[in-house]
Amino acid sequence: MISFLDLKKINEPYETAFQQKLKSVLENGWYILGKEAETFEKAFAEYCGAKYCIGVGNGFDALVLIFKGYIELGKLQKGDEVIVPANTYIASILAILQADLVPVLVEPKLETYNINPDLIQEKITSKTKAILVVHLYGQLAEMEKINEIAEKNNLLIIQDSAQSHGVENQKSTAAYSFYPGKSLGCLGDGGAITTNDSALAKVLFTLRNYGSEKKYYNEYIGVNSRLDELQAGFLNLKLPNLDADNEKRRAIARRYLSEIKNEKIILPFWDFSNNHVFHLFVVRTENRDYLQHYLSENTIQTVIHYPVPPHKQKAFQEWNHLSFPITEKIHNEVLSLPISPVLTETEIDFIIEILNRY
Repeated sequence: MISFLDLKKINEPYETAFQQKLKSVLENGWYILGKEAETFEKAFAEYCGAKYCIGVGNGFDALVLIFKGYIELGKLQKGDEVIVPANTYIASILAILQADLVPVLVEPKLETYNINPDLIQEKITSKTKAILVVHLYGQLAEMEKINEIAEKNNLLIIQDSAQSHGVENQKSTAAYSFYPGKSLGCLGDGGAITTNDSALAKVLFTLRNYGSEKKYYNEYIGVNSRLDELQAGFLNLKLPNLDADNEKRRAIARRYLSEIKNEKIILPFWDFSNNHVFHLFVVRTENRDYLQHYLSENTIQTVIHYPVPPHKQKAFQEWNHLSFPITEKIHNEVLSLPISPVLTETEIDFIIEILNRY
């Protein structure tokens, strides 16, 4: 079986270094908010071209804390509306709700799966204060158009970059996840926020630590969400290889795009620039479940990202009557093929051959 994502194989080259890092953290005796986290925050901020990086417990917390940080600064108020793509993973929407804000769903473009900038303006009301841009599957959204809309309407832009580590031009405040399956993944949960806003960074460093800048003195109603020393240490070992890993993903994507020739399978759009890191390689087909079964029968593991759109989830029963035809079409047709830095040429050959035979 060709695994969809072989995490054991991805992490194998680091095994000795991981063990040494564990030994170092144990010997140091400092497990939370220490030198490993500081080192990673500095390195990841530099990597992203940002002034600040705030390590947090996971990518979901990163989003929630950004919203709460802006509320503390008076740039958002509870009840404000936040525009968000209708086809995103549910975490994006849950984070908006967790901060007592109101999500407003906007359809994506069928070609890119990212939010359609041409549909944003019509959803803006007097209560709209922010746009949560999701760079889904690793492809940069149309930031030039979105930035223009935001400036024209005086809106904040927050980026959900959980799937787009290493994509260029992520200038505004962004949330990252280091969940093990991400392009830059640790061995547990982890996340970070990058920003150029010094006032926001100051609030975020405090909010993540119970709202406390000085121990036992609390400025805000904060949370406990900190990137621990061990996970930060593992990320410090993996970060230098992220660009090379992304290039391997792009190389596989190039092969898929040029060599998969089957009219039943719709390939993803890519202009071959660095605006895509292919965290996922997502195809579409009318009979998705049949294609997935066919690939499984031929020892190729695939995953559906995602089978049920947010507005059709039981958790959001008040939205179940809404109609987002493009979003629904995407969720009914998408299938993610294996793509990772450890996929071999032989495996890629086989995947292409089997898909062309479908």
